[in-house]
Amino acid sequence: MEKITRLALLITTAIFLLCKPISGQSPAKSPAPGGPVDIIAVLKKAGQYTTFIKLLKGTQVSDQINSQLSGSSQGITVFAPTDSAFSSLKTGTLNSLTSEQQLHLVQYHVLPAFYTISQFQTVSNPIHTQAGNSENGQYPLNVTTSTSNQVNITTGVVNATVSNTVYTDGQLSVFEVDQVLLPLDIFGTATAPAPAPVADSKPVKSVDQDSDDAPAKSKGPDDDDDSGALSLKSGSIGGLLFAGAALLAVF
Repeated sequence: MEKITRLALLITTAIFLLCKPISGQSPAKSPAPGGPVDIIAVLKKAGQYTTFIKLLKGTQVSDQINSQLSGSSQGITVFAPTDSAFSSLKTGTLNSLTSEQQLHLVQYHVLPAFYTISQFQTVSNPIHTQAGNSENGQYPLNVTTSTSNQVNITTGVVNATVSNTVYTDGQLSVFEVDQVLLPLDIFGTATAPAPAPVADSKPVKSVDQDSDDAPAKSKGPDDDDDSGALSLKSGSIGGLLFAGAALLAVF
C-alpha cells in the first residue's frame, strides 16, 4: 500500500512539473497586424527623420504610400533625407514653397515601384517618381551605381548618395539619402548661379550718337571744310568779277 501511495505521489508530482512550465511560459509574440507596414512607423523606429515625417504627414503623402502598399503589387521605394540633410538647406527654403510645391517635393522622394540596391544597376534613367512622369520631362531623377555598389542620385540641382538601407521587406524599400532631393522643376531657376559679369560688356555710346545724354556734337573738320570751301568759292567768283570790272574801267 505504501508503494502504491509513493507511486501515485510521484506520478502527481511529474504531472505537476510537466504542466507548470507550459502554464508559466512567456506568451508568444502577437503576430504582426495584417497588411503592409506603415511608412511613418518605419521612419519613427529608425529615428533622425523628424522633418521628413512632418512633410509626409502635412502633405498626406504618407497616407498615399500606405494606400498604395495595400493595393499595389509593384511596391514602393522611398528616399528618406535625414534631419541633418534638411538642416543643410538654406534657411527658409521649405517655408518659401507653396503647398503644391511641398507636395511635389515629397512625392519626388517616392518611386512607385520596389527597388533593391542591386536593381538600381540596371534601372533606366530618368526614373519615374510620384511627382510626375519623367518620360514627359517632368521631375527627372537619375540613379546610377558605382563599382562599389554605391547608389548615386542626380536631380539636376543636387547630387545625393544612398548612405543606408533603413527598411526593406519585398514590398517597401526605404533608403537613407544624405541630401534633400531638390527637383529641377522647382529649384532649378531659383538656385541657378547668376552668370559672372563680363568686363566692358555694355556698349559704349559713340559721341556721334544722337541722344539726350550724349555730348553736344561739335563741328568736325569735314563740316568746317565744307563751309570753308563754299565761302572760298563764293569769294573767288566775287574777286574775279571785281577784277574784271576794274580792268574795263581802266580801258
